[in-house]
Amino acid sequence: MMEYYQKKLFLAEVDKDDNIVGKVERWQAHKEGILHRGFTAILTYQNNYVLQHRKHLAFDGYFDLSFSSHQIYAHEVLQTDEDAINETLIREWNIDLTGLKNIPKYLGKFYYKAKDPHSNFTEHEIDYIYQAELKNLPTPNFDFAYGYSLMNKEQILKSELPLAPWIEEIIKMI
Repeated sequence: MMEYYQKKLFLAEVDKDDNIVGKVERWQAHKEGILHRGFTAILTYQNNYVLQHRKHLAFDGYFDLSFSSHQIYAHEVLQTDEDAINETLIREWNIDLTGLKNIPKYLGKFYYKAKDPHSNFTEHEIDYIYQAELKNLPTPNFDFAYGYSLMNKEQILKSELPLAPWIEEIIKMI
């Protein structure tokens, strides 16, 4: 895990209309609260949502639907959402897109800003939301997750779990 977090990665810095205005180093963006582009991919299995118990420098210990990351620049080209989702599936869930029953479906995007009360990081994003059905339950990479839970929407809404702040908007989309 630490090796991944030590890598210098560049994200798309955007304005509130989601126009790319430049590149920003990942930890600079999160320490300074610079608006950037990210994504969340919701995994479902047998009519339940997979909530990842995040093991992360930002919002550690919170539950996410089902993983969130960023499209990154490689050789001056911004990753496609599909490539970013696939890379994160491999890194955090030990599967790739072939482990899904369908191509991740784009549900929409929204703006949010949230300060992590337990670190010096702020998520300030235009978050692209995708959803896909799993063929089988994967084993999370425990370098990036403490574990996961399966819940339906009603259970999530009634849950006492510490949900990542962006989940409130996502719940409205599902």
